[in-house]
Amino acid sequence: MTRMFASLGAKLAVFFIQVFDMYRYLVQCIREVRHLYLYRHQVIEQFYAVGVGSLPLVCLISAFSGMAVAIQMAYQMEAYVPDYMVGSIVVRSVVLVLSPILIGLVLAGRVGAGIASELGTMKVSEQVDALTSMAVDPVGYLMLPRILAGLVMVPILIIFSSFISISAGFIMSVVKMHITVDDFIKGMKLDFMIYDIFVGLVKSTVYGGVLTFVGSYMGLQTVGGAQGVGQSATSAVVVSSALILILDYFLTLALLY
Repeated sequence: MTRMFASLGAKLAVFFIQVFDMYRYLVQCIREVRHLYLYRHQVIEQFYAVGVGSLPLVCLISAFSGMAVAIQMAYQMEAYVPDYMVGSIVVRSVVLVLSPILIGLVLAGRVGAGIASELGTMKVSEQVDALTSMAVDPVGYLMLPRILAGLVMVPILIIFSSFISISAGFIMSVVKMHITVDDFIKGMKLDFMIYDIFVGLVKSTVYGGVLTFVGSYMGLQTVGGAQGVGQSATSAVVVSSALILILDYFLTLALLY
């Protein structure tokens, strides 16, 4: 019993130390915003890497997820509600839940793990130390551009995702399930609110910042060579995915109730 509590206490201590360390990195990153002009080239590169580089994957996943949602909604509610309700449910579920969470989790695997691997490799190969020796702040040079790319480009990707998912759901509803165009559009207009878009954008902005910050932090904390790089990438995906799901509950609670 003593060993169990000792082990639990040690893990809690490590957890709180890591949380404080992440807070310290976040504060330092915010302070570096005043030097943003110096990192403009890195910011543009990361915008392209996070946004344009992820677009094909986002389009593919969004199309099939939109079709799947339309089929499932029509199948479940066929005997209970009119056909036009399919359009209403597809639009609201995609904008509020499906696109932000699904694309956030996908980007946590693609972008978060990629950032952690890239920065982890730089850390174990002493490139980060070389930046420090040249009086270049690694947080501002490496971390800040990636976080800004997540804050700006992830919401844009999720806008694309929502549009593609709704379009795919519309096509599937009309072609496969014989729901008329007028019924689907009627359902879209029935419950659509501009506030839903605002909620989706707030969620996507938070998720983009979280996954890029966690990926950058895990990468800069890498130790132990190639094995450490792999562990950092895995930790980045696990932590950012868990935070996205946890934050989704609190954001939904705060913004919708």
